[in-house]
Amino acid sequence: MRTPKTLCPDDRLLFHPEIAECPRCGEPIHLANHLSFDKTVQTLDGVLSVASRPGSCPNVTCPAYRSLLVSAQGLQIAPVGFGYGYDVVVRIGWQRQESRATFEEIHQALEPSVQVSESHVRYLYHQAYLPLLACHERSFRDRLAAASRRHRGLLIALDGLAPEGGEPQLWVIRELTTSLTLRSGWMSAQSQDAFEAFLKPLAEMEWPIAVVLSDKQQGLVPAVAAVLPESRHAFCQAHYLGNLARPLADYDRGFNVTLRKAVRERIGPAIRTESVLGASPGILTVTGLLPDPLPDEIDPAPLPIATGTEPPDESVSPGIASETTPRGDEDPRANALFAPSTGTSAEAIARTEGDSETARPEIIADSVVTALRRRVRYLLTLESRPPFRLAGIETYTGLSDIVALCERMQAHRTDPRLAQLAEGIREALVLLADEVEDLRRGQAWLQAIARILDPREPTTGAKVAETLRASLDALATDLEETPFQKAYRRHLQTVSDSYWPGLFHCYDKPGVPRTNNAMESHYRETRRRLLRTTGQKGQVRRILMRTGAWELLSRPNSEDAALAVFRQVEPREWKRERKRLRLHQERFRLHVRSPCQARKQLDRLLDLWLVLPPSPSG
Repeated sequence: MRTPKTLCPDDRLLFHPEIAECPRCGEPIHLANHLSFDKTVQTLDGVLSVASRPGSCPNVTCPAYRSLLVSAQGLQIAPVGFGYGYDVVVRIGWQRQESRATFEEIHQALEPSVQVSESHVRYLYHQAYLPLLACHERSFRDRLAAASRRHRGLLIALDGLAPEGGEPQLWVIRELTTSLTLRSGWMSAQSQDAFEAFLKPLAEMEWPIAVVLSDKQQGLVPAVAAVLPESRHAFCQAHYLGNLARPLADYDRGFNVTLRKAVRERIGPAIRTESVLGASPGILTVTGLLPDPLPDEIDPAPLPIATGTEPPDESVSPGIASETTPRGDEDPRANALFAPSTGTSAEAIARTEGDSETARPEIIADSVVTALRRRVRYLLTLESRPPFRLAGIETYTGLSDIVALCERMQAHRTDPRLAQLAEGIREALVLLADEVEDLRRGQAWLQAIARILDPREPTTGAKVAETLRASLDALATDLEETPFQKAYRRHLQTVSDSYWPGLFHCYDKPGVPRTNNAMESHYRETRRRLLRTTGQKGQVRRILMRTGAWELLSRPNSEDAALAVFRQVEPREWKRERKRLRLHQERFRLHVRSPCQARKQLDRLLDLWLVLPPSPSG
C-alpha cells in the first residue's frame, strides 16, 4: 500500500489572467466562477498551494467566445498534471545529465526538501524532463534563420549509431554551426526509400540546405540527391581513409598474429620469466593488510642506464646544493641510482653503500634484462587502431629496436640472456621481412593521401583534387610491385573514385568540417554519460534504444537557463511530446526478462484479443 504524503503548504497562490481585455474583440474579460486547476506543488524552496481562476470573453459574436484564458504565470509554477515544480524537474535533469548522477544519488540530494521516491525521480526524468528538452530544442528557429543567412543555407550532418541485436538504428541530423538537432529518431531500414522519408521534412523547411555531411552509406547518397538536389553532399574524410585502410588493416592483423606466434615459439618461456628481488617465486607485487616486504638491496623500479662516464663534479660552492645532493629525508641510494652524469649506476651504488664491485653489476644486469623482457611482452599485446595505428608494423619496428639495443649492449658486456632474446627475435623478424615491406609501403601511400587531404595552408577543392589525382596516378608507374601492393593500389583507386564527388566541398564552403567526428564524439559523450549513471554497458544500449533520441538532444548552458526556458514551453506542445515518447516506449513493453512481468503482458494481449468479435463458425 502506498504511503500518503503529508504536505503542509507554506503559501496559497491564486492566479488570474494577465490580460484584462479580449485580444480578438477588445471586450473586458470576465472571470469564471471556477478554478482551472487547484493543486499542491512541491518546489525546492517549499510547498505551495497553487490555483488559477480562468477568464473568458462575454461577446457571443467574438471568435474567442467561451475560450478560457488562464494565467501564464500560474502555468510556470509546475508542469500540467504534476505536483512538482519546474525547479524540481530541472534539478533532476541537470543532475542526471550534467553531474552524471544516478537516480539514487539524485533522490538522496532531493530528500531533505522534497518528498519523492527514487522510482518517481526516474519517472519525472523520463516523462517530464526529456519531453521538455525536446520542446526547448524546437524553440530556436531564429538561430537557424540567422545561420541560413550567414552561410546561404544550413550546414547539416547525418550519422547513425550501429544497431544492437537487429534493433532499429538511431539516426541524428544536426545543424553544424548551431549544434541544434533537426531530427533524431530510429530507422528500421537503411534503404533509399527510408532515407528519403527521413530527409523529406528538411526539404519542406523555409531555409535551404547548403551542404549535407555524412558517410557514404548505401541508400543515403541517392536519397540526398533525390530529396535535396540543390545541396552539396560532402563525404566524411575519416570514413574515406578508414575504407582505404581496410585491406591494409586486414593484412596487418594476420601479419601480427604470425609475428606473435613466431616470437613466442622461440623465446616464449624466456620473456614470460619475471623475477623481482626479494619476492617469492610466482609472486610479483602484493599489498593489503599483509603486504610483501620490500627488498632492501635495490629499489624495485626499473633502473635507467646512465650514459655519462665523467666523474662527479665535486667543486660545488659551499651552501649551494647540487642536483644530486640528497636531502636529509631521502634515501641516498635513490639519488645515486637516478642522478644524471655521475658515472655508471653500478659505480654510484658502490660509492653510496660501499658494496662490492662484483655484486652490484649483476643486480643491474638482471633489472635491464627484466625490463627488456617486459617491453617484448608489451609489444606482443598491441592492437590496431586503423587507419594509421597498425599493430603489426608497430610490433615489428619495436622488436627491431630491441634487437639493435641488445647488440649494442652485447658489444659492451656479454650476457647469454640478451643473446637468447636478440637471436629469437631476429629469427622471427627475418621470416616476415617481405611482408613488412608490403605493409610499410601501403602505410606510406595511405599517409601521403592523408597529408594531401590536410593542407597546411588554405586552398581550394580543385587544387586538392588535382594533387590527389596526381598522387594516385603516380602509384601506377611503379613496375616493381608485389601482388599485395598491386591489389592495394587498385583498391585505393576504386575507393577514391567512389568518394571523389564529395571529398572536396569542405575546402570551398566555410564552416564545413573535413570529417563527421563531431557527431561521433557526441555519440561517445552520450554513451560515457549513460555508462557513468548506470554502470552497465547493456543498460546503456537499452537506454539508447528507448530514449536515445531525447538523450542526444543538447541541453541549456546552466540550470538557471534551463529553468527559464522550460517555463516558457507551451503545455500543448509538451503534452504532444510526452505522447510521442510513450508511443515509442510502447514498442518495448514485451522486452522484459522477468517471467512474471512477461506473463502479465501476455495475459493483457490475450484479454485484448478476446474482446474482438469471434470468427464465424463453419
